[in-house]
Amino acid sequence: MRPRALIVDDEAPARAELRFLLEELGQVQVVGEAANGEEALLLLRSLPYDLVLLDVRMPGGSGLEVAAALRDLPHPPKVIFTTAYPDHAVEAFDLAAADYLVKPFDAERLQRALERALEHAGSDDAQASAAASPGGPAAGASNGGAAGRRGDEPEPLARVPVQRDGRTVLVDQSAIVYASAARGYSYLKLADERLLVTFSLNELERRLRGHFFRSHRSYLVNLDHVRELVPDFKGALVVVMNDRQRSRVEVSRRQARELRRRLGV
Repeated sequence: MRPRALIVDDEAPARAELRFLLEELGQVQVVGEAANGEEALLLLRSLPYDLVLLDVRMPGGSGLEVAAALRDLPHPPKVIFTTAYPDHAVEAFDLAAADYLVKPFDAERLQRALERALEHAGSDDAQASAAASPGGPAAGASNGGAAGRRGDEPEPLARVPVQRDGRTVLVDQSAIVYASAARGYSYLKLADERLLVTFSLNELERRLRGHFFRSHRSYLVNLDHVRELVPDFKGALVVVMNDRQRSRVEVSRRQARELRRRLGV
């Protein structure tokens, strides 16, 4: 399993370009993106990464602040700064950055940075990180390499693994009120909390059995937790869930009729 990487940059074109270069080089697996410091820390504290490619100037906390916060993690990832501002290099290396890339940079310069960042990680550490992540086995399954699959059908998930405070917690699917998409990951909404998981919403849809229904491209709802159906002003539907917040979840027009049929209304 290749080392797992997170891209953090507030500009979508910059994230796309960096992802393209990384995929072309093939040395790491890009498993997430964040658009600001707050979102980056949420991902980095929830999921194991081997490498983070980090912009410096962003809303929601600078890249330097994110890198400083990583030192409190049990197994902090290696950090490569990717920025248009050369004047923060000293601070970056004080935070034990593996490298500091000034935009624009080419694939050759990025490759040298990757080699420098990963040379001390070792294949054993990378494999341990992947094994600790619930996304490791899931990623293998989505690529057709996991044991226990039959043809193209993924193994069902009776319980969903979630990383919390360095531990793996197994969440019963019956406790999931709904799931929402989040940049290639998903949030699970429970009765009174929201948890980030490495599964995409499409993968959750394929692997969760029972009364789960794709109400919208961004939502997967557990029909056992639907409290009300409310028409909105556009003629579509909104479902009110029975969690503590009485969350309202969108239903697309094309899914409204099927939802009514599934609920018998």
